[in-house]
Amino acid sequence: MTKSVSLCMIVKNEEQYIARCLESVKNMVNEIVIIDTGSTDATIDIAKKYTTNIYSFDWVNDFSAARNFAINHAKSDYILVMDADEYLEEDVDLQKDLIKDYDYYVFNIKNHMKFNRSFTHTAVRMFRNHVGLKYENRLHEHLNILESNSKYVGDVSACTIEHVGYMDEEILEEKKYKRNLPLMKLEVKEHPTAYNLFNMGKTYFGMNEFQKAIPYFQKSYSLGKDKIYIPELLTKLAFALNETRQVNDAISILNDATALYPLETEMKYILGIIYVNNGYYKDAEKCFLDCLELGDQGTMITEGSGSYMAHLQLSDVYEKSNQLDKSYNARINAMEVKGDSAHVLQDYLQFTLKINQPLDEIKQIIEDYYRMNNINDLQNLMNVLYSLRHPLLKVYLEKFKITTEPHIHAISKIYGKDKNQMRTVLEEIHDMEKREIAQDIILLGYVFKEESLVNKIQKLMNFGNKEMKVIKQLLTGESLTGSISSTLQQVLFSLCRQLIIIEEFDLFQDLTEKLINNDTKNHLGVCRLLSEFKFDELAIDMLIVTFKSSPNNLEVIRLLGDLCFRNGYLEDAELFYTKLLNLDSSYEVYERNFRLYEKKNEKQDMMRIGNEIIEKFPAVSWVHELYPVQNRLIK
Repeated sequence: MTKSVSLCMIVKNEEQYIARCLESVKNMVNEIVIIDTGSTDATIDIAKKYTTNIYSFDWVNDFSAARNFAINHAKSDYILVMDADEYLEEDVDLQKDLIKDYDYYVFNIKNHMKFNRSFTHTAVRMFRNHVGLKYENRLHEHLNILESNSKYVGDVSACTIEHVGYMDEEILEEKKYKRNLPLMKLEVKEHPTAYNLFNMGKTYFGMNEFQKAIPYFQKSYSLGKDKIYIPELLTKLAFALNETRQVNDAISILNDATALYPLETEMKYILGIIYVNNGYYKDAEKCFLDCLELGDQGTMITEGSGSYMAHLQLSDVYEKSNQLDKSYNARINAMEVKGDSAHVLQDYLQFTLKINQPLDEIKQIIEDYYRMNNINDLQNLMNVLYSLRHPLLKVYLEKFKITTEPHIHAISKIYGKDKNQMRTVLEEIHDMEKREIAQDIILLGYVFKEESLVNKIQKLMNFGNKEMKVIKQLLTGESLTGSISSTLQQVLFSLCRQLIIIEEFDLFQDLTEKLINNDTKNHLGVCRLLSEFKFDELAIDMLIVTFKSSPNNLEVIRLLGDLCFRNGYLEDAELFYTKLLNLDSSYEVYERNFRLYEKKNEKQDMMRIGNEIIEKFPAVSWVHELYPVQNRLIK
């Protein structure tokens, strides 16, 4: 027998969303009840096209009061609760759920975010009318089915509610949490339940006040270890602990939690993030590989944590641990899974600049994996290429015969690796007043020693006299004299990167020599830049000079060891890594040494380092699996 359904909504100034919501449900429900809490836009006028059941409610800082007011006006067998920025897909069939005749139904809520990502959570959204079900809590309102002696029986709905509110960046801002804070404090004071304490912790978490969030999460957990939100609570608690430098506690909590909840991908993903942030790359690698095996599943699902985002995290882990082939392959895997993501595309293209991958190969990868189904997809591609100043920008502008703003065409010529075309931009650039191309104008001025650009640079960059003195020296080919501010230093190192991208290596050498002659401290920065773009041999030669004069400089030793390791100079790498370990006893140095001995297949040294890791770093997991107690060295 078909059950009747009333849609109940509370709204305020929802003209942007409400039509889509009501249009999606109008043929699925028998009644629409709208409770307005003070709209001043066109919300009510739009709602009147769908229902006459529109009521005003004076806002009393209590969401549950408004929800219950709506319920009191509903006449159907069941109540469906939605917000104006939500909608149902056409293939949703509520009656398939209702035929089971449960008291309430838990829906998946798919929250759409920017960059084509989403996360999914669950909530009770449909329930039987006239049986005593009502909402509780001023904020984070919920039905009274959470009571321990609840007589109500529920089921999981086959339907998903789509939520687009998170597409609006303002929803994610701190001010939302600050607005809710007074209500949340009052609710916790009057009703210090596990659920309210959890939401108090989430409020401070959303405000990035992690130290304040921690005790609320801990208290909530002690009061309700069987609640459905426990996986999210433990994940947020661990993240907050890590942010407050309580790393071992954070890792310990999530290691225990992932054993209790083995199908929670997001929990494993966050554990991997914590490992990465603390240099625990071997454990991070295992976490993200586990995520790929699990896929996107669990009570809290962020799209991609079990697929393309895990691939991207692996690419970062491999790059940081000097496994460049694996890093590249992980990025290709991410492209294969989510080729329509601007984030994935940007990460891949940025890496191609560092490894100087041939343009025809990059173009082939894009055409194999990036799906251009409409004009928006093409626009995303062009935006990414423009933001990276990628040489392919010119190729695709010409391929698709795109007419765009003059400054974008100018950028495409500057980075197209054709110096003659680059020179033509000099005539056009004088009329362009965009701050976003100021760095590119400096590049033009340096390449062609074009002093006429000095005034334009000063206007766009808002440099002072000292900085402009250096800029003038730069554009006239003089040596750089006087102190260079940190802001200008960043500009000059960005100029070095640009010169690498357009393959002006003689000019790059000239500029880096000037930077080093101005301040010998810039020597290490140049070496880091060479390493970033994989000019390893040159970086090693320069670092050796620095090492001889500063034999205990940790960053020099670390970078030398990494470069030697990356290039297979394992005996040299051992020399630097051993010295580094004598000076720096942090975990990542131990892992570097272990990887070296692993690559050299020196099992005795591997076990020695493994034993030291076990003794000094209890939060590390991989080494315990590799060396169980019975196989460890006896001291």
